[in-house]
Amino acid sequence: MKLKKIFAVMLAMVMLATGTAVGAYAAGDVDYKINNTYANVDWSTTNQYKADLHCHSTVSDGDQTIRQQVERHYELGFDIMALSDHGTVDYGWDKDTEAETIRVVLSIKEGNRPIDPLQASGTTDAGAAYTYADDFYKQYDENGNALHTMMRVPYANEQNPTSFNNAHVNTWFADYGNDVVGGTSDYATPIRKIDKLGGLSVINHPGEYSNARDEECYEDAYDLDNIHYKYVINKFANLLLKYDSCIGIDINSKGDGRTRFDRKLWDILLQKVVPHGRNVFGIATSDAHNPDIVNSGYTWMCMPELTTDALKTCMEDGAFFSASYYMGSREEVKAWAAELAAAGIAPEFAAKLQQTYETIVEEEQNGGQDTRFEFDQNAVVPKVTSVAVDDAEDTITLGTKDAYLVHWIADGEFIATGNTIDLDDYSDKIGSYVRAEVIGEGGVIYTQAFTLEYDGAPEAEDTFFIDLGLPATLICDTIVKLLAFVLRFTGIIALGNLFLK
Repeated sequence: MKLKKIFAVMLAMVMLATGTAVGAYAAGDVDYKINNTYANVDWSTTNQYKADLHCHSTVSDGDQTIRQQVERHYELGFDIMALSDHGTVDYGWDKDTEAETIRVVLSIKEGNRPIDPLQASGTTDAGAAYTYADDFYKQYDENGNALHTMMRVPYANEQNPTSFNNAHVNTWFADYGNDVVGGTSDYATPIRKIDKLGGLSVINHPGEYSNARDEECYEDAYDLDNIHYKYVINKFANLLLKYDSCIGIDINSKGDGRTRFDRKLWDILLQKVVPHGRNVFGIATSDAHNPDIVNSGYTWMCMPELTTDALKTCMEDGAFFSASYYMGSREEVKAWAAELAAAGIAPEFAAKLQQTYETIVEEEQNGGQDTRFEFDQNAVVPKVTSVAVDDAEDTITLGTKDAYLVHWIADGEFIATGNTIDLDDYSDKIGSYVRAEVIGEGGVIYTQAFTLEYDGAPEAEDTFFIDLGLPATLICDTIVKLLAFVLRFTGIIALGNLFLK
């Protein structure tokens, strides 16, 4: 029996002997089993690799060619990059696109844009020599010394390229979806196909599909009394429960404009899904279509080595931290400002947060939000250097570096600050999980949720669900596929290919 429980029992015996009530003390002492997604990470030997799991090139609707996108990510210190163009499987950074329908449609819209894939060796725009072989890209200094290595994520693709409501799904590690058009409201098909092929998927920037990004204030987004949001939440929860290979949702991408309420969705989904015995991972990406946004969101992958197998295991386990240089949620900005001010930490940084909060509130009152908090991309990025879980003492401790604040959340509500949280101190506020945000001058880091098992934990709810989006899928995708058929069999594809050469 752990020390706190022994002390509690002894104290209770004394109080009973003296006729003193014991409920106020004993009620907080719960025997938690803490599930830690970082349990297999050896912090003494592991590396944290910087990854962008979602970006675009001129293969679809990005501004940068393949080579330019690779060079930009390399310049910003990325170790892993997934080129997830719309409806186009990435078969290698040295390959041209094979998604003919997507290319022809985009050529009509965008004009003749070069793809410019990598060669086995070549020279960057900045004049550095590079090599690309077996999914690994390297640049060399003027003396011919290799710099760091950047790895390609195989078969990346943003599915549902012609969805009318942006029901986008990012997929990796499985060859599906090349030139497959359609996808309106249909998350299930690509997730199911990828699951069967042994790949992984994630629900992209859900604020677009749900229309939460269009809400003027935090309270209205994902309001559980709203029939539309209730439907969307149940739809996502059922997909997550049905397919373990769908690892979670996008929680902060592309500057956090459209995703600024999706941490709220993350917490709601955790409350619905965790009692069924699975976690919901949050990822952050750049979703970069231009060079300026490349470094906006990313993940730190805790891996023993830079290999495809290690990356897939890391993603399946949830052994990674999501990170961003942007924060669009006024509630998070407000909480951080208040906590830093109360502790007397980083007063200038806290004041900047407070000013951003007040500006967002003013914008909401005037009908719409444009402002987001922007971290200093030249500052040192905060890091989580270790995660220690003590089931005996019901504590979770994060080792951190260059961080001002560690902010703990349970059931969508802030409950504590500090590197260590003792769950027994917050048992009246904790449901089925806790998670942490680590804030510093150089960004915010999100841990994955630590799920909890204990007597009295929230019980699993009925997950019965009918997908009302099927008629929209049938109607819209029939139209899109008919148009694609016409393009293919009237010679426009051939004409388009001639135009692109």
